[in-house]
Amino acid sequence: MSTRLDLTQDVGALTARIVDVESVSGDEKALADAVEEALRPLPHLNVHRDGEAIVARTELGRGERVVIAGHIDTVPVAGNLPSRVEGGLLYGCGTSDMKAGVAVALKLAAALRAPSRDVTYVFYDCEEIEAERNGLLRLSRRHPALLAGDFAVLMEPTDGVIEGGCQGTLRAQVTTRGKRAHSARSWLGVNAVHAAEPVLAILNAYRARMPVVDGLEYHEGLNAVAIGGGVAGNVIPDECVVTVNYRFAPDLSLEDAQAHVSEVFDGFEVRFTDGAAAARPGLTHPVAAAFLEAVGGTPRAKLGWTDVSLFSSLGIPAVNYGPGDPNLAHQRGEYVALEKIIDCERRMLGWLG
Repeated sequence: MSTRLDLTQDVGALTARIVDVESVSGDEKALADAVEEALRPLPHLNVHRDGEAIVARTELGRGERVVIAGHIDTVPVAGNLPSRVEGGLLYGCGTSDMKAGVAVALKLAAALRAPSRDVTYVFYDCEEIEAERNGLLRLSRRHPALLAGDFAVLMEPTDGVIEGGCQGTLRAQVTTRGKRAHSARSWLGVNAVHAAEPVLAILNAYRARMPVVDGLEYHEGLNAVAIGGGVAGNVIPDECVVTVNYRFAPDLSLEDAQAHVSEVFDGFEVRFTDGAAAARPGLTHPVAAAFLEAVGGTPRAKLGWTDVSLFSSLGIPAVNYGPGDPNLAHQRGEYVALEKIIDCERRMLGWLG
């Protein structure tokens, strides 16, 4: 089956074509090849490749440059390929997250030969897995000049609503310790699982902040996401680990968030295992204001972590905006409304045309 992409077909059909090129994280080569093959002949673009990431740039000498980015990988297929259309909805793995957004970006790249601003289009790999393999992170380390810009749009699924910034995230292990003993003589030991009860009580009583940051309301969350303890069916456990996940608003740095979790679990053994910074909305930047005016609607906070955080760390204000519904991401029955893809393309063309 050919993987050739026809950028002249309508954006819905192009989305279906992209969805049908399987690209689970770590296995994006076929789709990356197809994207490169489609963009390379376009005379108004300079095309670069790094691994399975493709970057295409206009070089028109405009006063501003915007970055339009999207990941080409998906979570594992769950019996939801090939794609199919039913009642104006396109079903299939990655339709919402985020091949519909990728299709819009590819259509823009082909159609806008002389955009009002210089544009950098980024199609990257390995977003759905561990951060160290993220293609956008790799590009920022190897070729930071390719990502330079005044403003960025990450075409993550937002259901056609501008979502500013993103939450930060961290995970920590809260450990309680005890003393092993035979369960028949439990009074000779100290049960570490029982000792975790106060940790769970703290989480049950926790009231999350809902701060307003640059005009957008974020809703934080601190939750247990795993618990483990026990040695054998006849042994009093001497260790129990509660793993907690803190989703924090962009008025806190990662260090602030870690300090907060340490304070919440004061007196317990706390070890941070990973974390990623939040990003402020960035909607006050003039280029962002022009984007908001062109797209319309009322922006909202991004409740989740996305790669706008990386753009923020590079000093580039960024927003999330795409045709997919974030509530459908990673589901077996994932779909995107065709009218949402068409509307997204129309609004982006109006902004950059």
